[in-house]
Amino acid sequence: MKTIDELLSEGVAGKRVFVRADLNVPLDGTTITDDGRIRAVAPTIAKLAEAGARVVVASHLGRPKGAPDPAFSLASVARRLGELLGDSAKKTEFATDTVGESAKATVAGLGDGEVTLLENLRFNPGETAKDDAERGVFADELARLADLYVGDGFGAVHRKHASVYDLPARLPHCVGYLIAAEVNVLRRLTEDVARPYAVVLGGAKVSDKLGVIDHLLEKADRILIGGGMAYTFLRARGYEVGSSLLQEEQVPVVREYLARAEKLGVEFVLPVDVVAAREFPDVAAQAPTEPVTVPADAIPAEMMGLDIGPESGRLFASKIADAATVFWNGPMGVFEHPDYAAGTRAVAQALVDSSAFTVVGGGDSAAAVRILGFDEKAFGHISTGGGASLEYLEGKTLPGLAALED
Repeated sequence: MKTIDELLSEGVAGKRVFVRADLNVPLDGTTITDDGRIRAVAPTIAKLAEAGARVVVASHLGRPKGAPDPAFSLASVARRLGELLGDSAKKTEFATDTVGESAKATVAGLGDGEVTLLENLRFNPGETAKDDAERGVFADELARLADLYVGDGFGAVHRKHASVYDLPARLPHCVGYLIAAEVNVLRRLTEDVARPYAVVLGGAKVSDKLGVIDHLLEKADRILIGGGMAYTFLRARGYEVGSSLLQEEQVPVVREYLARAEKLGVEFVLPVDVVAAREFPDVAAQAPTEPVTVPADAIPAEMMGLDIGPESGRLFASKIADAATVFWNGPMGVFEHPDYAAGTRAVAQALVDSSAFTVVGGGDSAAAVRILGFDEKAFGHISTGGGASLEYLEGKTLPGLAALED
C-alpha cells in the first residue's frame, strides 16, 4: 500500500484530496458523547492541510435509509473537527449534501490548506447499494470532487461501499496514518505474535464473536470470556444461567470450541462468579439497583448476570498479568451503569498494569476505556474499528483494504 508520506513527498499543494474517514461517533441529540474517532483521523487531515491540499472529508454516521435524516447529520462533527484541526487548517467548512450543489460549490471554493466535510455519505442510496452499477454511479460523482484519494476510515474497510471500495479504483490512492497504524497492529496480533498471547472477549452475543474465536483458537494461548456471551459458554459447561442473555442455538458450537481448545492446549477462562439482578438496569436513569454476587454455577432462576464478579475480575487480571500480547474486544458487563462496571474496569486496569503489547479492539471497549476515565496512552493501541478488527482477525479479506493495494 502506498503511504500518505509518499503522497506528501510528491506534493499535494493545490490538489483536491478526498479523505474517507470514519466519523461515526455516538451522539446524544447533537452532542458528541465520544469524539475518539474524530481525534483518530485528525492527524491525517491536518498533515494534508498543512501541506496545502484542499481536503474533502467524507464519512457515514449511523444507518439512515439512503435519504437525508437530520438525526444522522454530520454538522456537529464538522464543528468538532474544526476545533481539533485548529490552526492546521486555514478554514473548516461543512457541505450540507454529499454530491449536490452544496458539495460542488463548497469544494470548488476551497483554497489551499482548507477543509470541508461532506454531509453523511449514507444519505445517498448509492453508498451502500448491493448493485455494483448503482454504487459505481455514486463513486463517479464522488470522484469528480477530487484529484487524489486517502483511505483512513478503518472502521468501514470491511464494507463494500462506494466510498470505501469503488472510489479508490477511480483515483490515485494511498492509506492515511490511521489505517497504516491499525494494519500494523493487527499484523502484530496475527503474525509472529509475542507470547503468551491472551485474548479477552466480551459483549452481548457470542454469535458476533464465533468467527474470531474459531480463527484465534489456532493462535492464542488463552481466551478469556466475559460479558453477555459468557452465559452461552457457561451453559455449554452445563451450568444453569437463570434469565441471563443466552443463545441456546449456539451452545453446541461453543461446546465444540471448548473441546477443540482442550486438544490444542488453549486455555479457556470463564467467569467463576457474576454480579446479577432481577431485571436489566435503567442505564439512562443511572438509578441504584440491587445487585448480588453469586457463583457462576449458581445463578438463581429469577436473576440475570450483568457483570463478571470480583473473583472473576481478579482471575482475569492474573491471566493477563504474565501475557506478552493482549487483545481485548467487548465489555465484561453493562459498564454504562456503575453497579455493573467493575468487571470491565478490572480488565482495563489489568491491561494498564501489564507490560504486554495491549490492544483495545474498538467499539464498546474503546468507549468503556474513555467513559471509565482511563488514559488512552496507557494502552498499546486503541482501535477505531471493532467490526473491521474482528473480521481481519477472522482471516477475512477486507474490501476497503484490498481496494487500497497498489
